Amino acid sequence: MKASLRLGLVSEFRYRVPEDKTVPHVYPESDLFRSMPEVFATAYLVGLVEWACMELLRPHLEEGEQSVGTQVELSHSAATPPGLTVTLKVEVEEVNGRRVRFKVAAHDGIEPIGKGRHERFVIDPSRFMAKVKEKTVAGKA
Repeated sequence: MKASLRLGLVSEFRYRVPEDKTVPHVYPESDLFRSMPEVFATAYLVGLVEWACMELLRPHLEEGEQSVGTQVELSHSAATPPGLTVTLKVEVEEVNGRRVRFKVAAHDGIEPIGKGRHERFVIDPSRFMAKVKEKTVAGKA
């Protein structure tokens, strides 16, 4: 990581909710999900939080570094129909070695829809995938 990554960095990320990011699309093989209201899914909100945090981190990573999500604490307090734009405000709350924690808040242009925290670890992808490969081999034994 570069020295430019520091506490207090803030970023905003905007995403217009399409119909295919609603609850029925989370696990379409499940009749329980398919019968749910067509509103922005919590599962996709979690992914959006990760995306926003990755974008904030991007200019502060060394070439070849990536980050992986390791923790999510997130409320999803209001429904957002497709067509509205979700704005995420993310702030670096802690940097501890390769661990980075973010404070997040989400708004859909009408009301706040969620808030919480997200944690990511900066990784070397080749080392990470070597460990995944070991696990894959062990799982086939």
